[in-house]
Amino acid sequence: MERYSEAGPSAVPVPDFRQNEGSLTSTLRTLLFFTALMITLPVGLYFSSKAYIFEGTLGMSDRDSYFYAAIVAVVTVHVVLALFVYVAWNEGSRQWREGKQD
Repeated sequence: MERYSEAGPSAVPVPDFRQNEGSLTSTLRTLLFFTALMITLPVGLYFSSKAYIFEGTLGMSDRDSYFYAAIVAVVTVHVVLALFVYVAWNEGSRQWREGKQD
């Protein structure tokens, strides 16, 4: 086995990621927020629209209310995805502009 010199791994310069720590935290927070929305909002709207809107208010049968509640859930997923893309795009362009001004 080879022996490493005394300089060892400390001779390799370690990049300083502390300046990107705020943007990483912001990105992670945004991702977790939209992940929670993606899980809770479609499921919640599925069951609430099925019970209260389609069966309760409109008086639809179980079979019809399942179908229309599923449409509401799918539309909700698409809206959440579109909002995530919009927020991520604006956050990335904002960080790019801030980095370009430095």
